[in-house]
Amino acid sequence: MNKNTVLGWLEVVKDPEIPVLSLIDLGVITDVVIEGQHVRVEMTPTFVGCPAMDYMRKEVIDVLNAHGVQSPEVNVTLKQSWSSDHISAKGREALKKFGLAPPPGLNHVIEDIEILEHAVCPRCSSTNTVMRSPFGPTLCRSLHFCNDCKEAFEQFKPLGEAH
Repeated sequence: MNKNTVLGWLEVVKDPEIPVLSLIDLGVITDVVIEGQHVRVEMTPTFVGCPAMDYMRKEVIDVLNAHGVQSPEVNVTLKQSWSSDHISAKGREALKKFGLAPPPGLNHVIEDIEILEHAVCPRCSSTNTVMRSPFGPTLCRSLHFCNDCKEAFEQFKPLGEAH
């Protein structure tokens, strides 16, 4: 067993709010350490107080147990802040296919609400969009409307690491 094998197993653990996105592609699983037969997984929530962390932690443990890992350790850590920059290219594409606009370009931090105002429609790729509300159904999403295809959509908010 090596780190890549464990990461492969964990690809099946999906974000409960976005079931097409693995915790690996979301960047929530930040490290896997293997010492002999002991496996430790480090996870960082997208937001402090994320109500889904206990559920995701249990899913990780269940997958590791199913692959014969006895007593895996899964730590939720805030040593390093999560950033939308951690979402993989595969994850960004999965968000778009799911109907959520991925966060804009890498290294964008919400310093001004204007960053949220110019989302690209995940359905028709139009930039002729307007933000309806910076507050979506979860802390990590904002609500938008496309003036071209006339569809409402959500955008995954850009969030950078605290410095």
